[in-house]
Amino acid sequence: MNTPAMPQPHCVWDIRAQLGEGPVWSMREQALYFVDIVGQAIHRFHPADGRHDSWAAPLRPGFVVPVSDGTLVCGLKGGLYRLDPGTGQFTCLAAIERELPGNRINDGCVDSKGRLWFGTMDDSETAPSGALYSVTRHAGGLDVQRHDEGYVVTNGPAVSPDGTKLYHNHSPAGIIYVFDLAPDGGLSNRRIFARVTDGYPDGVVVDSAGTLWVGAWNGGRIMRFTPDGVELPPVAVPAVNVTKVAFGGPDLRTLYITTARKNTPPDVLDRFPQAGSLFSMRVDVPGQPPVALPVDEVTALRGITQG
Repeated sequence: MNTPAMPQPHCVWDIRAQLGEGPVWSMREQALYFVDIVGQAIHRFHPADGRHDSWAAPLRPGFVVPVSDGTLVCGLKGGLYRLDPGTGQFTCLAAIERELPGNRINDGCVDSKGRLWFGTMDDSETAPSGALYSVTRHAGGLDVQRHDEGYVVTNGPAVSPDGTKLYHNHSPAGIIYVFDLAPDGGLSNRRIFARVTDGYPDGVVVDSAGTLWVGAWNGGRIMRFTPDGVELPPVAVPAVNVTKVAFGGPDLRTLYITTARKNTPPDVLDRFPQAGSLFSMRVDVPGQPPVALPVDEVTALRGITQG
């Protein structure tokens, strides 16, 4: 397990995003992808040479995940889209909550079985209209399945290394939930895993030892919890709004951290001028091996409508 005397994060891309979020490591490219929700962009960072690329999104993006053929699936406001990085073209795959125009897709992840999980939220952050979804294959084909609802702002989801637990945040309430996750993708026994009183729990990622790494919005740190809910010493980050982490590098022991400038007062930005940038640090325990979405499942998503 990581010790309290870990190195401090340093800035690797001084991008100063309005709402940097959703970092995810591409094993195929040895690169990190993340989004700027308010800036309406998808970003890619190559740590080997510092090269970076950006794509303007047609709608607000909440997450991005790699596909096995080198394309990407993005959760945009109103649906799941496929992005071809070579052309910059976005193609709508599945409509999500089109009957709720005030909602948008927020955070997402792919579990070890190649199953996509994501949440939705009220873009004004006031109504409990958000829900937790997965893209699940069954005998009849592929479905976008709603598992839980009543969220104002969803964050996570993330899955334990043994695939039996799923963590999901109700951020404004300061609650990290944990569910029992069945092999077929069913969720049950929702209960409170942890409560956060200093800041708000943002994105959550689970490393290979089962430790939760949780961004603290308005908290200036990464929170860490053992699998049984014991809070470990946090990692301070030079930004008030710390959104999410990802484990990358060839050994999955480089931690990448997204942050946001949104809602940060000017005097605080004077103290943390690189807020909104991408930070990095080395850790002792690696992350879980990232899984790309299978291309056949992405193709099968085309034309599905949820809600």
